[in-house]
Amino acid sequence: MRIGPAFTVVAVLVGTSVAVHSVSGGAPATLTVQADRPGARISPLLWGIFFEDINLSVDGGTYAELVRNRSFEDSDRQAEHWVLEQEPEGKSDWSIDTSRPLNPFNRRSLRIRLNGAVTLRNQGYWGMNLVAGETYVLSLAARSTGGFTGPLTVRLESQSGRVLAQGELRGLTDRWQTLRHELSPAETDPRGQLSVQANGKGTLWLDMVSLMPQKTWKGHGLRPDLCEMLAGLKPAFMRFPGGCWVEGDDVAHMYRWKDTVGDPAHRKPLWNLWGYWATHGVGFHEYLQLCEDLGAEPVFCINAGMSHREVVPLDQMGPWIQDALDAIEYANGPTNTVWGSLRARHGHPAPFNLKYVEIGNENGGPAYAERWALFYHAIKSRYPQVQLIANVWGGYPKDPPPDIVDEHYYNNPEFFMRQARKYDSYPRTGPKVFVGEYAVTSGAGQGNLWGALGEAAFMTGLERNGDVVVMAAYAPLFVNVHHKRWPINLINFDSSRVYGLPSYYVQQLFSLHRGDVVLPVRLEAPAWSAEPLGGAIGVGTWLTEAEFKDIRVTRNGETLFACDFAKGTEGWRLLGQGRWAVQDGVLRQSSRAENVRAITGDKGWTDYTYSLKARKLGGAEGFLILFGVQDDQAKSWWNLGGWGNRRHAIEKAGSILGEVDGRIETGRWYDIRIELKGQRVRCYLDNRLVHDVELPRVESLYASASLAESRGDIILKVVNVASQPIDTAVQIQGVNQLNSQAVAVVLTSDSPADENSLEQPTKVAPKTNIVQVPSPNFQYSFPAHSLTVLRLKPAR
Repeated sequence: MRIGPAFTVVAVLVGTSVAVHSVSGGAPATLTVQADRPGARISPLLWGIFFEDINLSVDGGTYAELVRNRSFEDSDRQAEHWVLEQEPEGKSDWSIDTSRPLNPFNRRSLRIRLNGAVTLRNQGYWGMNLVAGETYVLSLAARSTGGFTGPLTVRLESQSGRVLAQGELRGLTDRWQTLRHELSPAETDPRGQLSVQANGKGTLWLDMVSLMPQKTWKGHGLRPDLCEMLAGLKPAFMRFPGGCWVEGDDVAHMYRWKDTVGDPAHRKPLWNLWGYWATHGVGFHEYLQLCEDLGAEPVFCINAGMSHREVVPLDQMGPWIQDALDAIEYANGPTNTVWGSLRARHGHPAPFNLKYVEIGNENGGPAYAERWALFYHAIKSRYPQVQLIANVWGGYPKDPPPDIVDEHYYNNPEFFMRQARKYDSYPRTGPKVFVGEYAVTSGAGQGNLWGALGEAAFMTGLERNGDVVVMAAYAPLFVNVHHKRWPINLINFDSSRVYGLPSYYVQQLFSLHRGDVVLPVRLEAPAWSAEPLGGAIGVGTWLTEAEFKDIRVTRNGETLFACDFAKGTEGWRLLGQGRWAVQDGVLRQSSRAENVRAITGDKGWTDYTYSLKARKLGGAEGFLILFGVQDDQAKSWWNLGGWGNRRHAIEKAGSILGEVDGRIETGRWYDIRIELKGQRVRCYLDNRLVHDVELPRVESLYASASLAESRGDIILKVVNVASQPIDTAVQIQGVNQLNSQAVAVVLTSDSPADENSLEQPTKVAPKTNIVQVPSPNFQYSFPAHSLTVLRLKPAR
């Protein structure tokens, strides 16, 4: 995923709009499964997970540590997330100190100059989940001077300050030492807190103040309920640790795995571009351990020497390439190697068997191609068995050719429905495909059933083409509901509760009901009665300066909208990092940022003609002429002079339509006109017809079928996006008889807008039924707005 003007990162999105569609006519559908003509084998790794440190998914999430800013590294000015209390007349003070650090990596500590009684409190990540009778291990590093030797009173408290457990730490000296105490609260409070009290005179230093529950998932320091959600997906692989987190905003904040292993007190914290400090309590070793505990193949994504804003010069790439080689040795090397021996000292003498390494995240262009080649040759020369994954970001590097390429998709539900056949005609001679990140991110509320069905439709296409699409993962995986930096996320949690989106159950059903071999499917279903194409209008640029005037929208001779900019940009929504100004009735945009847009008008407009004049002032491309805008974050425009001022095309509903060669000249006014009628779009440049297209059809039913060889089951997955049930004649060819009973697992709800929540975690969840199957040819009604998994067993 990528931060930038193309996508505004917000804490929450409000409101939802769900398209409710019917199917035309009442004709039943026909679904034929050719069980006697098995096709390609499906990749056993097809369904997995992508774990990025985003949305406080690690610290404040899967990492069981309850204290926030335990090592006081979050600021050099104050103790973030800590509160110091004393009597009104108290004269104690506190500050961050770097004069005598705990170690070279943990540079800051908290210094308290004591002059009486003080209480230091930490509420963790919006409250600590303290459970009655459970054991919590408190540890802290401390030293003191000036006659103060303790004791320190440590307490677990309720949100209101009631003491739930307490103990004392004694024997402080002027040397750093780590003190521990076990605490067991008498009551449960999901919004609890930790306090450390001292009373006396002198100076006290604290560092690495930690509170860990004794019970963690498989004893490896992770929060059990969140990890059980992962285990419930039965992932075949796990890509980690990012994502944009791997790149960082600049070279100084790139992810370096060597800073994340060993004693947690010696791990170097790093500012995470998603808006918080990462402690690296979950580091390279812990990610590998989590993969092992999940039974998932590790897929390590390493920095390619490229950040969002800076690139490591080619002649300085040596350390970055060595990092990749050393990471593989750490994961796989014998215990007599440098890094393999370190892994053993960290408690895992057996190798982790890392087989997949991705070079970079969402990197592209010549700079990436050059660095890709360096990594490829270095890794393959030493570890030829390791599969190397390249980014697809405006193309992928061809020399040397990657083993696998990683494609990312974020869009609305209809986009994914339209992409369900994307890989049906994909070349089988090139690299395999890893759909490393995909999700509905707009047009689905906070993550509703409608969005999940869009993804499910797309996933039927991935499964049908499981010979070329070898891995796929939803993204992002986790969000702490108090720190939301991506609009829709699979698993949502607070300090004590967790729930999965409807999309979680889509992922789970596809994963739990895996087949080994594709069975060909023929599907004839009623057409989806799509509403007329319509929506608001706008103008925009990409790496270009331009100006616009004489903007008008008409329908059947009636003027719906006309703008002379007499009131400036009033009534326009200005998106992206643009510089807009109005002069003499002309709207000028003078920034060369990406994806700069101005939008106005009514989302209810349909069947209209949109006309304007536009002039390029400078820059790399041409104009973005927005039409049919229903979602400000989705591409819905005529791209004139796009792709480096080489092509014109319509970008709508996740598709690139009517692509032709063309460029936009600088300094010349162009007459532009777009005509909408139903699902048809006509685009004119200087009164010359450039495009005449209809939007790709969205089907009502989507299906895939496979054979589970070990049990002999025929597994049928069917998605119905229509607003009514679709009666379907199902034909299983090549099978004489089926067992009379079949298992049907159905994900649906009363409304496609239904969502899960902390209060209703399973409002939308699958239900399992036994259905009667009289013969290989049977009738089945697929419920409205549903994903159905049918497991059919041939009779023996």
